[in-house]
Amino acid sequence: MKIGIVCYPTYGGSGVVATELGKALAQKGHKVHFISYRAPARLDGFVENVYYHEVSFADYPLFERAPYETALSSKIVDVAKFEQLDLLHVHYAIPHAATAYMAKQILKTQGIDLPYITTLHGTDITLVGKDPTYAPVVTFSINQSDGVTAVSENLKEQTYQNFNISPNIEVIPNFVDLRRFRKAKKEHFKKAIAPNGEKILIHTSNFRKVKRTHDVVLIFQKVHEQIPSKLLLVGDGPERQNLEILSRDLNISEDIRFLGKQDPVEELLAVSDLFLMPSETESFGLAALEAMACQVPVIASNAGGIPEIILHGVTGFMSSVGDVDDMSKNAIAILSNEDLLNRMKHQALQHSLKYDIEKILPIYEAYYKKVLQKALVAV
Repeated sequence: MKIGIVCYPTYGGSGVVATELGKALAQKGHKVHFISYRAPARLDGFVENVYYHEVSFADYPLFERAPYETALSSKIVDVAKFEQLDLLHVHYAIPHAATAYMAKQILKTQGIDLPYITTLHGTDITLVGKDPTYAPVVTFSINQSDGVTAVSENLKEQTYQNFNISPNIEVIPNFVDLRRFRKAKKEHFKKAIAPNGEKILIHTSNFRKVKRTHDVVLIFQKVHEQIPSKLLLVGDGPERQNLEILSRDLNISEDIRFLGKQDPVEELLAVSDLFLMPSETESFGLAALEAMACQVPVIASNAGGIPEIILHGVTGFMSSVGDVDDMSKNAIAILSNEDLLNRMKHQALQHSLKYDIEKILPIYEAYYKKVLQKALVAV
């Protein structure tokens, strides 16, 4: 198949999933064309059967903001025509589902029928999509999609609750590449971070308020009081400065490392003992899955789709959103008991095998064929 993939090129979950999916499809022999304003962060190095098409848009004085959506639709039309795409797969509904619909209508006038699939990832439904500014367009473009998928049952339910959606939403969970995300011996690296054998806690995110990174630092403070430990904060975003100030006020900044955006996050997970995810909401929790694949148990909230991937008391512990005391208690329980820690590390890895990309990829391929067959029948 010749597949177009539209996604955000940033470090967010939707862009990561879209990129890893495209690379895996290419390795199976499909020709994959990424369409975005910048090369996706995970599209590193040459990959056979993968092509990248940059969306360029002129900044005319008339426009306060350049009309990216129009430029994206035009680029989709261009790629679809000249690369003879069979299918378009857009990740994150805003604005990608709407631009896909517009491109499809333009192509129809030229005798080309391009089916498009919309994958819902989270805040495009739970937060931004519900805004009255966007809701009518989001609802319409999802309903016009030839196929709709969501990354968790929870997100599927929220979509039906918040929008008047008629198509059936297929749940295809996120996945992890176990060849990349795995426990690796990095003892010299671990020694550099924790020279005296301290436990290493880690959090990765885009540092938005919804991630409750403030709670991450508060949890670490309580753990730090009882167990010699270090905290790695990976990523960047609007809450970073507040966290730096908080860590200084709590007098624990010497044991917290702000590492910024990191491409080889698996190397940091490989030396970590515990992953913290106290988010207000998560549609899936991809970062937690990647941690478990690297044998890192997870302390998390029980929000959104997180309970679908974390086994409470088996691969980690879940608490109510904002319950820093309970999360801290659970973290201390794991880190102070080597037998429990090692057992949970093993169980985390075993559970992550369920989400191996090699198991999820055939589900996507089958769904693509189903949508294409449906489109042929309609014609």
